Amino acid sequence: MSAGSIEAVGTTTGSAAARTDAGPDVGPDAADLAPAARFLPSLAAVYRSQLSRARVARIPLLFVATFQSVGIMILMRGVVDGGGEARAVVAGSSVLVVAFVALNLLAQYFGQLRASGGLDHYATLPVPPASVVLGAAGAYASFTAPGTLVTAGIGCVLFGLPMGHLWVLAAVVPLAGAALAGLGAVLGLLAPKPELATLLGQLGMSAALLLGVLPAERMPLVISWARDLLPSTYGVEAFARTFDAHPDWAAVGLDLAVCAGVGVVSLAVATWAYRRAAVR
Repeated sequence: MSAGSIEAVGTTTGSAAARTDAGPDVGPDAADLAPAARFLPSLAAVYRSQLSRARVARIPLLFVATFQSVGIMILMRGVVDGGGEARAVVAGSSVLVVAFVALNLLAQYFGQLRASGGLDHYATLPVPPASVVLGAAGAYASFTAPGTLVTAGIGCVLFGLPMGHLWVLAAVVPLAGAALAGLGAVLGLLAPKPELATLLGQLGMSAALLLGVLPAERMPLVISWARDLLPSTYGVEAFARTFDAHPDWAAVGLDLAVCAGVGVVSLAVATWAYRRAAVR
């Protein structure tokens, strides 16, 4: 073998060794992975997709949730004349619209999503888990605003309550919706079967009905303690205070702040439940 051939072989061998030492990612065809999606754009994308998905059933959802709450107020009108009990009935029935959609239906949705393998689809997307939970919760809660406003207006007419402070629903609906949606997502994600998720969602809505609509003064002490644990209670209390002739806005703000804190905690637990369900 000539000296030139030996030199060429040595050069080729050295180049191959250099490529081996540098690792498999060094080369003209190597490509970097795409960066993970940011939280807010991911949240907006999931929210829009869930909103368009639920838009088909929007009218039936609004009708059923609103008709149910208005029917309860009409029944209670026969046993409640006015005063603090009337304020509790109207406020509780209005927030019940939020509970029907954000708690009951969201528990069913996540239960079915887990059973059908839909969580595997979201797990493959480069989006934060919190954006999936918040996006779905926000989409379902968005449908409750018109029904809540209609229910509150009809309740004010039935019980002769002032309608000047209905604007506070702009804060009550998203805060109570976030708290209840987080709870509904937790029930749906942790339930081993979709049928159990449906049952838990309906039980949660029944608890919101009994503990939110019935006047607190007529409840036993133990039931009152359970009422304090329900996330929507503080939204009901905040809304009920606005029917006074001179509302205590500091107390209203405190109730809304507690409702917001409960919402943050429930959505954080729902995010943990989503991660747990997605990797099982």
